[in-house]
Amino acid sequence: MRFNSLPQWLAWQEKLHFTEIDPGLDRVRAVWQQMYDDNKLPFRVVTVAGTNGKGSSVALLASILSAAGYRTACYTSPHLLRYNERIVVDGQTATDQQICEAFERVDTARGDISLSYFEFATLAAADIFCRQNIDIAILEVGMGGRLDAVNLFDADIALITPIGLDHTVWLGDTREKIGIEKAGIMREKNPVVCSEHSPPVTVIEIAQKLGSPAYIAGKDFNAQSDKNVWHWQNAEYQFTGLPLPALLGCYQIQNSAAVLQVISLLKDSGMEKINETAIRDGLAHVRLAGRFQMIDGPITHIFDVTHNQQGAENLAKLLTEIPCHGKTHAVIAMLRDKDSQAVFDVLIPVINNWFLGGLNGSRGQSAEDLATGLQGKISNDRIHTSEVVEQAYDLALANAIEGDRILIFGSFHTVEAIMRHIPDFINEPLSASA
Repeated sequence: MRFNSLPQWLAWQEKLHFTEIDPGLDRVRAVWQQMYDDNKLPFRVVTVAGTNGKGSSVALLASILSAAGYRTACYTSPHLLRYNERIVVDGQTATDQQICEAFERVDTARGDISLSYFEFATLAAADIFCRQNIDIAILEVGMGGRLDAVNLFDADIALITPIGLDHTVWLGDTREKIGIEKAGIMREKNPVVCSEHSPPVTVIEIAQKLGSPAYIAGKDFNAQSDKNVWHWQNAEYQFTGLPLPALLGCYQIQNSAAVLQVISLLKDSGMEKINETAIRDGLAHVRLAGRFQMIDGPITHIFDVTHNQQGAENLAKLLTEIPCHGKTHAVIAMLRDKDSQAVFDVLIPVINNWFLGGLNGSRGQSAEDLATGLQGKISNDRIHTSEVVEQAYDLALANAIEGDRILIFGSFHTVEAIMRHIPDFINEPLSASA
């Protein structure tokens, strides 16, 4: 074996390929063909693409399918605290040994073919799943869809979550252009479910060309909220008085509605163990770190990986809906390729004080650059900059009093950094409401 530990493998992979992002399927296809003969995996596959709501949708699907008794695997990215979080079977993260052994098989098969960090992860996850006798895998696209490594594998059902402007350099600067990339996960005659009431027209056009049945929110399935429950129906099924998903935010109803449409298609295709009890249990017990994850205490902490305008709009709505007797202090760090100004403009009305920090690494944005998105819009005494995000958090905590809340957001890297910075979070995980 090339390396004996997971950290060694990951450090090597980070430098193996000439660029961190290199869209295209030729290299991963060539390696996979050395490992296995077929791009059709030996279990059902649901592939999830979109700008916002992917992680929540994966978690909701997995929770319901597991509650129904199916052996369910999930591949997601990025991770928060441990790389192993990316590869999960039946709710259990893959072990270091499993991942290292999969990396070795990928490394042997690739020969002199260069792979990126994400491509290595994707091939390793698929290899692990093929050895686990699973019933279904839920694969989350990393970026885009059409040229993402996950798209090497044929999806039985494609789920496209709300599409916004993100990764515009790679995917295009309009929803219609980005929609073309997301629609690339569809397969001929296999269904696609869209979480949005009005997905980009390009998504619908591509579905029509492929002969893929498209199920659109508000048209082919509907959800209605009613106080502390919600109702869902499509042409075949109807569920009333469903428990609210255990992920905070009214937008989780939108995610859950699309997930139930996927569930109904899976049930119709032979997964007959899925019943209303499994749906209710799955909704009530779903968990997902870093999505408006609220930790109660004298000073409430909220962790959210939001990093684009659409996500910020959801976040602003939640902050408005959930009362806070004191002030809201935001701790923010973001990557350079994100439109931080658009995010800030949405959140300025609901945040009292801003504590900006830098992120380490080549993609990290400095606190000073972030601050330009706020200057002239709010008073300077509300803007605080620190060299690194951990220092920004410490400053926010020093300025907070009982009854206040601290919102940590802007990136997976931001949330990870502060979770690691708070000893209790690592040594004795705190209970979370999402």
